[in-house]
Amino acid sequence: MGKVWLVTGASRGLGREITRAALDAGETVVATARSADAVRDAFAGEHDRLHALALDITDAEAANSVAAETTERFGAIDVLVNNAGYAELGFFETFTDAAVRRQFEVNLFGTMNVARAVAPHMRERRSGLVVTISSVSGLVSNGGGAVYSASKFAVEGWMEGFAQELAPLGIRSLLVEPGMLRTDFMDQKSASFGSIDIPDYAEAVAQYRAFVDGANGNQPGDPKLLATRIVALVSQSEIPSRLVFGDDARQWAGEKVHRLRQEIAQSKQAERQLSA
Repeated sequence: MGKVWLVTGASRGLGREITRAALDAGETVVATARSADAVRDAFAGEHDRLHALALDITDAEAANSVAAETTERFGAIDVLVNNAGYAELGFFETFTDAAVRRQFEVNLFGTMNVARAVAPHMRERRSGLVVTISSVSGLVSNGGGAVYSASKFAVEGWMEGFAQELAPLGIRSLLVEPGMLRTDFMDQKSASFGSIDIPDYAEAVAQYRAFVDGANGNQPGDPKLLATRIVALVSQSEIPSRLVFGDDARQWAGEKVHRLRQEIAQSKQAERQLSA
């Protein structure tokens, strides 16, 4: 039967590609989305090893039920792919408090719900792999992406520590940090923009919206390639703790590392001057 995968946000985008790549590799996949029918429609009966379940990741009890049902039916969850999420794209002050909290409710707390539901089953077996789909925006933040980046920075901090807690128990972790992927992530199904009009930001917001509209569908990253890379890594005995995917992501992350080194050096110099 191969490994048993549990994938969230599997009806479209990267989640769908990861599900397809795992199925093509001979694995069994419990593929979830808010609508199980949406998952079935996405695959149209292509695989008998695909099992669609409904899951809203913000519902902790639902996450527990899906994890329990999966282990009862298949005996284990070998790989969890925490993929579901969306983006609040726009300038921070144009978002309501409710919109910001919703971003964290899904991207951070929803992802935690699923991990919390699956981890006990992996701990019991002293085996498993938790794949968390983050973003290069979890390493680098820019104007127009502050709210989304904040949620992904939080995911990064949580998983960096949680992975160290899981490792002694035989559970591995992989943080995936893609650049811009050719998915529907920037369209209205996955992205939401601020609703408050602030004249001071009007021109910058218009330019940002034009950038997003122009980038949608033209992103450089290939989600199919990333999916096959993830599936291939799962079978390796040793895997990196992070997968920074795409030339754009590696460039932005590299520039961030360079800036941090400069800022650390500047901080050290400032300390010396203040102590003189």
